[in-house]
Amino acid sequence: MRDYMSDVIGMIDLNQNLPLNQIIYEGLRSAIIHGVIPMGERINEKHYAQALNVSRTPIREALHRIQNEEIVQYVPNYGIVVTTFTHEDVYEIYQIRTALDILATTNAMRLMTPEREAVMEALLIETEAAQAVGDVEKVIEMSKEFNTMIYRFAEMPRLETIQNRLRDYIIRFRDISLKADSRRAKALHEHRLIFRCLKNNDVEQVQMVITEHLLESRDFILLEMDRQLQYEKK
Repeated sequence: MRDYMSDVIGMIDLNQNLPLNQIIYEGLRSAIIHGVIPMGERINEKHYAQALNVSRTPIREALHRIQNEEIVQYVPNYGIVVTTFTHEDVYEIYQIRTALDILATTNAMRLMTPEREAVMEALLIETEAAQAVGDVEKVIEMSKEFNTMIYRFAEMPRLETIQNRLRDYIIRFRDISLKADSRRAKALHEHRLIFRCLKNNDVEQVQMVITEHLLESRDFILLEMDRQLQYEKK
């Protein structure tokens, strides 16, 4: 397994004007959500304290907060490990997300204006330009903004609140999916199709496109999970 410790430490900026445990919490949490620390990996308090030249107390406090969010878990007689997803977890999360995305998109369609269409198209053009030059991180960030924009245009704050509870899972899955060249190109094409449906006020078609879009993403994640499992067995 690759040495990711230096990558994680690089995400924890101790020069920020924030409480130490907050800095460590945000850095570790980001490293977990973005897959820098792999699923199932143990997070050793002592090792991180030594690497950051801090006491174990802020590390422990940060991990306790992250544990409350259920993205890490305590394993008796072993320690804190990054939560591992099962196939059943992935199926459930994507089933929920599909229902939420369809509701958000159909409501955003009802409230669509020429100004909103222009903003969305500009975002897609910028994303496609980033894809053309291989700027993967920008593509991921712009793809996130595309989804956020749909929820914002839906004007359903309670729906946004519900969707935000899935955010950590969505980010982890999106990063895995969109870092693969073939899946990233297809996802951008699917975003363009969703936008076309929004412009054409085609409710039935957008439901089909979103369902297919998320099925493709789900199946890719499941395949990557199986590949990782086979790799770890070697």
